[in-house]
Amino acid sequence: HITYQPYGNLNGFYERLLPGDVGTNSTAYLDFVTAKPFTFFSNWLGNNDALGYATTGGAGDVLTDKATFAGLYNLLIGRLTASGAKGVVGTIPDVTSIPYFNTITVGAVLGAVQKANPQVQAIFINALVSGTTYAPRPATAKDLIVLTFPTSKIGQPVTTPYGTLPYGLTPYTPIDNQYVLDANEVALTQDYVQSYNATIKSIAAAKGLAVFDSYVFLNNVKHNGLIEDGISLNSNYISGGIFSLDGVHLTPRGYAIVANEFIKAINAKYGSTIPLANVSEYSGIKFP
Repeated sequence: HITYQPYGNLNGFYERLLPGDVGTNSTAYLDFVTAKPFTFFSNWLGNNDALGYATTGGAGDVLTDKATFAGLYNLLIGRLTASGAKGVVGTIPDVTSIPYFNTITVGAVLGAVQKANPQVQAIFINALVSGTTYAPRPATAKDLIVLTFPTSKIGQPVTTPYGTLPYGLTPYTPIDNQYVLDANEVALTQDYVQSYNATIKSIAAAKGLAVFDSYVFLNNVKHNGLIEDGISLNSNYISGGIFSLDGVHLTPRGYAIVANEFIKAINAKYGSTIPLANVSEYSGIKFP
């Protein structure tokens, strides 16, 4: 979208920065951010190239083509460094590791169903086989149910050619695609993110830029937790303190932590002494 001229008519946040009314804007984002002189930049574009596909269970968006991503990212950094500006870039996180995909689990849903009906052996999903081919199968722990899945749908009667059957509990009534990022879609998403990150690191190295590897950092937080300013944090939904209630974006405290990682990367690369933010001054989620 960085070169798409009508983008200011589609993105309300960008539209607020432009002088024209909705429907009249024709300034590409890349042109806008390079219109005035600057000596330093920060860039964390690329997350939505994978996130949109993942959060819709692979049903509502597509992963940006790898070559397209590489070409546009090269154009972006080329423009930002054209006048000799220095900068810092961030890699793309493993979007499948966020609370949006790790709060409502297959095991938890199945366990709740089995309390009411012990005979139920599996939850069924409509899963990617290959290409654009999907087929129903029993869900496993490798399939990620989205946070917004209305669990009340499970077991509700659905009219099928084979009679009325309970939603999600038979291969004839599988959970819809948009509610699950299945194992093959997870692997596909991770493959594309790894490719995007290889592009980001390669171009940043060629231009001598600082790099914050958010993929490594946020995965480490998920697996090991984090202590900042005496505060214990992790990637758990609500109680973790880093991710907001949508399970995707960060809390103010989470963004302060990420800002510090960007600052550390800048200081390490350029020998600067930018002070770090005091993480304890920023809020998480009030819990309980």
